[in-house]
Amino acid sequence: MTTPRDLMELVRAPAALSVPGDAMAGAAAAGALGPRTAGLSAAAVCLYWAGMAANDWADRDLDAGERPGRPIPSGRVAPRAALGVAAGLSAAGLALSGLAGGRRALAVAVPLTGAVWAYDLKLKGTAAGPAAMAACRGLDVLLGASARRGGWRRALAPALTVAAHTYTVTALSRREVTGAGRLLPGATLVGTAGVALAASGRAPRPGLVRSLAAWYAAGYGDAQVKALATPDAGSVRAAVAAGITGLPALQGALVARSARPGAAAAVAACAPLGRALAGRVSPT
Repeated sequence: MTTPRDLMELVRAPAALSVPGDAMAGAAAAGALGPRTAGLSAAAVCLYWAGMAANDWADRDLDAGERPGRPIPSGRVAPRAALGVAAGLSAAGLALSGLAGGRRALAVAVPLTGAVWAYDLKLKGTAAGPAAMAACRGLDVLLGASARRGGWRRALAPALTVAAHTYTVTALSRREVTGAGRLLPGATLVGTAGVALAASGRAPRPGLVRSLAAWYAAGYGDAQVKALATPDAGSVRAAVAAGITGLPALQGALVARSARPGAAAAVAACAPLGRALAGRVSPT
């Protein structure tokens, strides 16, 4: 019988703590941070979880050989049930987007949903995979900005910043089972430094912004340095986990750029919480 813990593992539940900050960063940049942001954040979480379930359904045969302990190959979750979870969460994400942000939100949520499914079913194993996942997270940011007409223009910079971070994590994730050469973690480490610099530019509260950007760079960067020294599967997988759980610190820096210190602190607080929960349910 499938248990709640099995479903949490299927959707990588703790990793969802890295999602609301996307919508909040977009909303803050657009000057639209408010009650609607909570609904748009919830929609983004549903779509993220949908993507995780669809990922495991699409990879069920591959996981049977490489990761037999995952919920589907281990027999704890039936393939049909996983597909149903993915479809149901996709529908919930679209419904929440419409309720919270109306047509403008749906104009982002619909292509976001399409991008999530396209990545899982077609693009993940191709050279376009990292870019496709980066696009998903960038659209998450724009979803938060959709509460205000034309808000996406002001949220384009944080969307690109989050997308660039996501590209590095996704590139690493393609080698979390087999391990990698030193070139890959070296390249993503350089990318992480660039992302941190982009996030810590001019801002009304430069001290807070730079502190959060440095926190992000230190946490994720340290894991990549270890993967660079020993690029085996375990080190690469740890770097991927650090990239997922450390994202809220980057999102907090982006929120702080719009002079929202309280909201920025709340977003960044998800980073240590995510790391703690990752010890119970893997985010990868």
